[in-house]
Amino acid sequence: MQGDVETYHESGTWKNKVEGNSQASSTHDTKAEAIARGREMAIERGVEHVIRNMDGTISEKNTYPRSSDPRNIPG
Repeated sequence: MQGDVETYHESGTWKNKVEGNSQASSTHDTKAEAIARGREMAIERGVEHVIRNMDGTISEKNTYPRSSDPRNIPG
C-alpha cells in the first residue's frame, strides 16, 4: 500500500523503502539494523511494515496504528 515501509535485501545491503518512493530511505549492513529502522519509520507514519527475507519472500508484516496522531485524540 502507498506509504507502507518495506525492509528488503538488494545488492548486498539491507534497505528500507517507503512504498511509492523510487529510492531507498535507508541502507544497513545487517537485517536487524534495517528492521529496527523500518519499524521506527512505520510507527512514525502509522503504516504497515513489511519485512522480506533475502530471497524476497515476506517473513513478517506488522501494522502500526497512528495512535500518537493528534487527529485521533478526542477534543
